[in-house]
Amino acid sequence: MRLTGFADEAGADLATQIKATKELGWDYISARGIDGKNIHDLSDEAFETVAGQLADAGIKVAEFGSLIGTWAKSIDTDFDITLAEVERAIPRMQQLGTDIVRVMSYAQNPWGTDQNEQERFRRLREITNRFTDAGLTTAHENCMNWGGFSADHTLRLMEEVPGMMLIFDTGNPAFQLDRSQPNEDGTFPWQDSLEFYHKVKEHVVHIHIKDCINPVAVDVEPVYTYPGEGQSEVKEIIAELKRSNYEGLVAIEPHVATVFHAKADEVDWDQCYNSYVKYGKDLESLIG
Repeated sequence: MRLTGFADEAGADLATQIKATKELGWDYISARGIDGKNIHDLSDEAFETVAGQLADAGIKVAEFGSLIGTWAKSIDTDFDITLAEVERAIPRMQQLGTDIVRVMSYAQNPWGTDQNEQERFRRLREITNRFTDAGLTTAHENCMNWGGFSADHTLRLMEEVPGMMLIFDTGNPAFQLDRSQPNEDGTFPWQDSLEFYHKVKEHVVHIHIKDCINPVAVDVEPVYTYPGEGQSEVKEIIAELKRSNYEGLVAIEPHVATVFHAKADEVDWDQCYNSYVKYGKDLESLIG
């Protein structure tokens, strides 16, 4: 297994992200936010600077952490916004030599309301086709989007969107209800990370490592933990990856310092940096 991480959780600027990556002894970074902007939203000049910094440091980009179809966009969001992101992402991925782009299936509408599934499938087919035509891999992440409702929803996406692959995030199931398995009283249980992984693993090309404790309610942010300390079955999933001789990339996405969901003036960047490096080292220890 080769290791990478969303180093924007260590620092907002690329120099700090590279420093954390180097401190861990890694050669890869998962590109997402740089100086407060997603990598596909940087100006051309800023992107060229980023590409140069990465090349000078000998750091390769493991995945392009786009905002395409994320939980921050509803299915009613103007699709032209998405297509513009796709068209900006493609040449930047090609320049960086990055094969995988992370996408989602748009924010979940409240359960019980119209999810507009066919429009989601149509958009994802168009997105995937554009990346495929450019020789790139579209990979859907099981976050708080339609495909994250359950493993069965993710598998439905695979049927409806030819050519799309999966990024499996270990932590996301622990704070989402399994909408495919209602309890007798009509409520839904929390998803099981290991069960989710087993159902989708044949389609997985990339792994994200998060860990957390089930939240007290669906609209409450979970408590994120270091890997192996929460309810995301990280140890068990790593064991499964080793048994299957998984040779892809594994990215840390700690969230333990809550940087990605915090306002800029609330972030303790020293804590973020130190916790990011510790997280990476802890994962290395788990992998052995």
